[in-house]
Amino acid sequence: MSDTARAVLEFLDGLGIEYRKAEHPPAFTMADCAAVDRQLGALTVKNIFLTTKNKKRCFLCICRPDARFHTADISKQVGASRLSFAPEAMLFQRLRCHGGSASPLGLVFPEARDVALIVDSALREVPTLAFHPCDNTQTVAMAGKDFFDKFLPAAGTDVRDVLMKNEE
Repeated sequence: MSDTARAVLEFLDGLGIEYRKAEHPPAFTMADCAAVDRQLGALTVKNIFLTTKNKKRCFLCICRPDARFHTADISKQVGASRLSFAPEAMLFQRLRCHGGSASPLGLVFPEARDVALIVDSALREVPTLAFHPCDNTQTVAMAGKDFFDKFLPAAGTDVRDVLMKNEE
């Protein structure tokens, strides 16, 4: 287990958040996560790391795997112009992870304090959510309520809900 994943799990333990963990081959896509979802009885969220054109603001967008993602829609809803995919170096600097392992669990690190979390509001209704602990060879499932009511406040994250439609 990486030091980063260990730190994430220790943070969850410190909050008393119950979780189930699965180890698996590297999962780079939502299709790779589907089997783990069935094993854990959870929904693994899609994670998209974004930045403004001038790279002064960072956002992590989490959404359902079947949600339609358009940067223009998200930009308008959160009041940030010209959001685009952030470079991997910026992802690593802020959340201590690489592409394919981005996770809101990385918001526990001090370097992530300026990262705002954009949440597909439909996720608030999902009973069990799953995330990589900043390492895509593991997935952690927890109650959605624990994620929203315990984890995010403890991480000190600016959270912005958005409405996202399903892919057509």
